[in-house]
Amino acid sequence: MFSKACQYGIKATVYIASQSSLGNRVSLKDIAFNINSPEAFTAKILHQLAKSDILDSLKGPTGGFVIPKGRAETIKLSDIVSAIDGDSIYMGCALGFESCDALQPCPMHNKFAGIRDDLKKMLQNTSLYELAHGLDDGMSFLKR
Repeated sequence: MFSKACQYGIKATVYIASQSSLGNRVSLKDIAFNINSPEAFTAKILHQLAKSDILDSLKGPTGGFVIPKGRAETIKLSDIVSAIDGDSIYMGCALGFESCDALQPCPMHNKFAGIRDDLKKMLQNTSLYELAHGLDDGMSFLKR
């Protein structure tokens, strides 16, 4: 459902939020290791997220990535998805047709429209803090 970049972006921001809540800045190498992703690909994703003001990137020997205190509560999953994948996830056809709408629907159009709407609501109502908190409590995991 999400692109690979978006999956890594969500994992990375959850990890950074979790570490930031402990007062830690995290390096690219640390993030890539803890979310099991390629370092170069992760760097591109993190750059995109920093440009979208989802996280802060600090250079130098004490640098790294951080989400400022209190900011994780206001960042919604929809912000991360939009920064990486745009809004296409809310408009795509279930069967992959380029053109699919109410006038010329695919066989799944009407059923899939509700799923897309529910997904959008969930992404707009789920904060980064909620996901990071589950990680901190050991209720969820980023790596298997």
